[in-house]
Amino acid sequence: QVQLVESGGGLVQAGGSLRLSCAASGRTYSTYAMGWFRQAPGKERVFVAAISRSGGNTYYADSVKGRFTISRDNAKNTVYLQMNSLKPEDTAVYYCAATSTAYYTLSAYYAYWGQGTQVTVSS
Repeated sequence: QVQLVESGGGLVQAGGSLRLSCAASGRTYSTYAMGWFRQAPGKERVFVAAISRSGGNTYYADSVKGRFTISRDNAKNTVYLQMNSLKPEDTAVYYCAATSTAYYTLSAYYAYWGQGTQVTVSS
């Protein structure tokens, strides 16, 4: 079992930066690949970024490539999402999730989810 708690969301102006954190409980954290998804009002939850168990491989949605960076610290049981050059269209609730599969971009394959953190980017 893994429990996930996100933090770091907030209100930021366009062009600004935020860093989201996701703290995981459970000794098996390092056996899971981790992902970030987001859901804007009235829209489906979509993939943002993912990182492999070791942190050696990362994956990004085209919409955030070059602006967002995912990383993890297995010693601290924490995964991060550094978001730079934020745009109003990045406004959403951001969710951290854990998967034991290699289907990193598909939300259906993530077994554990955090409660989400709101990110609002003003223009």
